[in-house]
Amino acid sequence: MEVKVRREETAPFLVMVLMEGCTIALTIMAKTALTGGMSPFVFVVYTNALGSFLLLPFSFLFHRHDRTQLSIFSRPLLVRVFFLGFTGIFMFQNLAFVGLSFSSPIVVCAMGLLIPSFSFLLSLLLRRSSLEWQNKSTRAKVIGSLISISGAIVEEFYKGPYIRPSSSSSPTELLRSIPRLFVYYKIPDNWVLGGLFLAAAAFSVSIFNAIQMGTVQKYPQVMKVASFYSIIGTLQCLTFSIFMERDPSAWVIKPDFDLLLIIVTGIFGSVVRTSVQVKCTKMKGPFYVPLFKPFGIFWAALFGTSFFVNSLHYGSVLGAAIGGVGYFTVTWGQMKETEENQIPKKETKHVKGIHTDEEHKVPLLHEEDSHV
Repeated sequence: MEVKVRREETAPFLVMVLMEGCTIALTIMAKTALTGGMSPFVFVVYTNALGSFLLLPFSFLFHRHDRTQLSIFSRPLLVRVFFLGFTGIFMFQNLAFVGLSFSSPIVVCAMGLLIPSFSFLLSLLLRRSSLEWQNKSTRAKVIGSLISISGAIVEEFYKGPYIRPSSSSSPTELLRSIPRLFVYYKIPDNWVLGGLFLAAAAFSVSIFNAIQMGTVQKYPQVMKVASFYSIIGTLQCLTFSIFMERDPSAWVIKPDFDLLLIIVTGIFGSVVRTSVQVKCTKMKGPFYVPLFKPFGIFWAALFGTSFFVNSLHYGSVLGAAIGGVGYFTVTWGQMKETEENQIPKKETKHVKGIHTDEEHKVPLLHEEDSHV
């Protein structure tokens, strides 16, 4: 029994850590493809097209034991699916990959840590929550948001020296010496512009999460909903990319590293990562999966110092680390708020003589698309 309990605790932890490692590895490979000349708009269309093609039949297989009827043609669901695709696929991925082409994977990690802070600010703007200073949860979210924003500012404006500098002083010689598979650094890069695109991508994910929360409460077949908005988002990306990338040769993918990357990214992003995160959320609760996002900093730093030169700055790691502290602080505030909101409900149920707790309804794919 003890071994079984330990396995149930250890397995989800190890799987989620590996998921973050795979995500960062694919992000580095995407940076490689973009540095090599692939259009970010073409990459987004092809990966999402493949992902949608795989996710649709998989979603019906995933919910094969669920007898709940889900009609995609109902107007309320269509509206939600449209905006989920617009914010979670079209806006997020185009902004994210353009931002990645101007910066680096460590910046992707740092800006992604702004998502809980943006969600908190968005809830204040929409008046879904208020600043109740007497609550620990509110103070934690405010302080965590300030720390996260400070980390993003450090990430943007302070690079510092390279952690692993090259012995060569010539950037051109450096790039020539790196194998194509490990092209990780682009000269010149628009670091600040890339960070702004990535911050905008994080904000779009915050809007996506807000829409998704209400959607999953009404339509609990989460994988089917994900497949529907993936298709809609892909069509939106295709329409936009046709105007942005008018060179026909950019749409021709040769059977080489770029094609392999598209296939692996499509499979991993649509089926593997989504199903793992849904499973872990069901097993461990809604806050379990988001807690692993800062592990991306570890993987980005590990890969950057192990395989690449002139790619990772001390300032980048410092900014990401500060953002990680803010991320955990805001997340702790969200968890505390959930506990505070559940206390009166439990007391009310006890008074009424109801002894069974209702399941806390939260989005199963909480921040599931917040990775590049």
